[in-house]
Amino acid sequence: MVKKQLQKRKIAIVTGTRAEYGLLYWLMREIKADPDLELQVIATCMHLSPEFGFTYRFIEEDGFSIDAKVEMLLSSDTAIGTAKSIGLCIISFADTLHRLAPDVVVLLGDRFESLAVAQAALVQKIPLAHIHGGELSEGAIDDAIRHSITKMAHLHFVAADPYQKRIIQMGENPENVFNFGAPGLERIARMKLLDRHTLEKNIQFQFGEANFLVTYLPATITIEENATALSALFKALDAFPQAKIIFTKANADEAGRFVNAKIDEYVYKIESEPVHLPRWEILII
Repeated sequence: MVKKQLQKRKIAIVTGTRAEYGLLYWLMREIKADPDLELQVIATCMHLSPEFGFTYRFIEEDGFSIDAKVEMLLSSDTAIGTAKSIGLCIISFADTLHRLAPDVVVLLGDRFESLAVAQAALVQKIPLAHIHGGELSEGAIDDAIRHSITKMAHLHFVAADPYQKRIIQMGENPENVFNFGAPGLERIARMKLLDRHTLEKNIQFQFGEANFLVTYLPATITIEENATALSALFKALDAFPQAKIIFTKANADEAGRFVNAKIDEYVYKIESEPVHLPRWEILII
């Protein structure tokens, strides 16, 4: 008697930025290694943008095959551009999800492209698994996006007890809400840490006695406050003329390009000033 081979369950991982890809890395590894599962990788948004470094190549360099590259990002810095990108993403993912026919779509977090993917999957009756739901963020539309994805999702993998309770309070079935923990912590636990010399060589940056890693994400609700907040940030940094600084740039959110341009202006101003004392060494990534 010949046993019928069971069909593998197809798990689609959607990633739009290098930030969330780093959090999804080990989950993708585990799915790929499971003989009962088939990993489908869908790259979209910033991964496919030359402006943001064609970061889909990092995924391929890690040994993953990308099953679909979904273009949807407009080169815009406005709410209108973001809204149009969401619409284009829904249209594009309607075809992609129909073609790949995954059994489950996995989304992490609260980005606008994830909201679009969730809508396309919901209408096509494809189950959603959502990671990092139930959390709160102020001054950004992320909050509403995250909770909207929660209401469209079927399985919830949260990072801590308070988030699990919040999702249950939102009316989700407690049996489908799992305190999974933050996948980024597992990435750190499994990561081979670099020593100082190797890190300096890799990023071509020599550390000093004082070193700042500076990240500013745009407030997407109170857009007009970004300029004021950035001015205060730069003024605070001026108080440490001996420090060496690494700036990380903003994502493709509304006002993100404005933030990046202000960082460029600030760095150019510093590098153009006459140097009388040991001054900053600055790296932008």
